[in-house]
Amino acid sequence: MSGVQQPKLCLSCLAWVCYNQPVMQLATQLLAANRRGLARAISQVEDDGPDARSLLADLYPRTGGAHIIGITGAPGTGKSTLVNALARVYRAQDKTIGIVAVDPTSPFSGGALLGDRVRMRDLAGDPGVFIRSMATRGSLGGLARATADVILVLDAAGFDRILVETVGVGQAEVEIASAAHTTVVVEAPDMGDDVQALKAGVLEIADLFVVNKADREGADRAALALKMMQGLIPAAAGHHHHGHGGPAGHAEPGPQEDGGWLPPILKTIATAGEGVVELRDWIESHRRHLVATGQLQKRQATRAAAALDHILRERLLADLMTRLPAGQLPAAVDAIVRREIDPYAAVERLLAQASCRRDETAGRS
Repeated sequence: MSGVQQPKLCLSCLAWVCYNQPVMQLATQLLAANRRGLARAISQVEDDGPDARSLLADLYPRTGGAHIIGITGAPGTGKSTLVNALARVYRAQDKTIGIVAVDPTSPFSGGALLGDRVRMRDLAGDPGVFIRSMATRGSLGGLARATADVILVLDAAGFDRILVETVGVGQAEVEIASAAHTTVVVEAPDMGDDVQALKAGVLEIADLFVVNKADREGADRAALALKMMQGLIPAAAGHHHHGHGGPAGHAEPGPQEDGGWLPPILKTIATAGEGVVELRDWIESHRRHLVATGQLQKRQATRAAAALDHILRERLLADLMTRLPAGQLPAAVDAIVRREIDPYAAVERLLAQASCRRDETAGRS
């Protein structure tokens, strides 16, 4: 037929569709509650595979429904057992639970060293629970680099509550505060004087304190130490509001008259399930408080800002490294070791070299 344009085949568009077909199928499987598809999607984003960004872009509009609960504290406080018990009491309410257990990295395999699937084996087979162990891969903040992306995948998959257990490395645990809506700091009575040595940075991230293993001697003393230290925290410090700045005993825990929140101090025996229902109820009370005061939206903004900052840093550093002349980085390290140049001056020199390289490349193009 003359005068009628025939449709043309766009080879570039066809290539894009073919390239992204596995991503579309994976997203469809995940959203249909296919556990194998969910596991593959998490592996994709954790390994930062070629399709990871397309997958995350497709899933992102479907996120925002889960409440994210961070469980942090020193090694040996019983975090994994507590997460296990907390998941069970949530399941009793028919809530679906995603668990991200961040473990230390094996120096040999690069994989998760402890393997929380073993420690949480009694949850295996429950269709309403999904557990994923992740290796820190050198991250110093208690969270793996890709933890935020894995949380996003679980959120898109429709889990009601996502429990994130950190590796337990002390002060650096404050990173969990930017990833979670509710942060639970776990202590134990047999940790010696460690609770006395807690710095304000760790105290300020807590929305709830838990003294686990409360059947052991010293549990009351540990709870009292936390109450005393609560009194040292100023009101409205950061985005975690702790109510009045006076001694913790002068105010009831939970929502405060000024709109803040005073973290309750709970005692649990996770191995026996004691105190875990109360912990769940306090977590839910904190969630309602965040919604009622508008702080949930603020924490969402904090999470978004942290994610953006992290991605920008990674991308800018990767771009810088590709533009540095070969051998300049080790040369700078050697110069610093020999005290020929200080680290700040070395950075300025490297940035100048990378900038010159970029200008040369732009001139040739």
